[in-house]
Amino acid sequence: MLRRQELVCQQVVELVSDYLEDALSPRDRRRFERHLAICPHCTVYLAQMHETLRLTGRLVPEDLAPEVADEFTEIFRRWSAERNGPGDRPPP
Repeated sequence: MLRRQELVCQQVVELVSDYLEDALSPRDRRRFERHLAICPHCTVYLAQMHETLRLTGRLVPEDLAPEVADEFTEIFRRWSAERNGPGDRPPP
């Protein structure tokens, strides 16, 4: 669950995938939609994401070449290490 009462644009961008996948809690979904109601920029961003998904479809792990999957895994691990700090290890 998110900590702030109202969402800011950066949080909306971070949550857009969860929103599109219907993975937000009812409370966070309401907060997300309240932000969209007052923010034309995030509304446009959400529409762009909808259109991107419509045009590209869904990507599943089996669609990736093994070297691409390895590269994505390495990118995620670096990102996770940066986000969690030097003492935390990313998941295998």
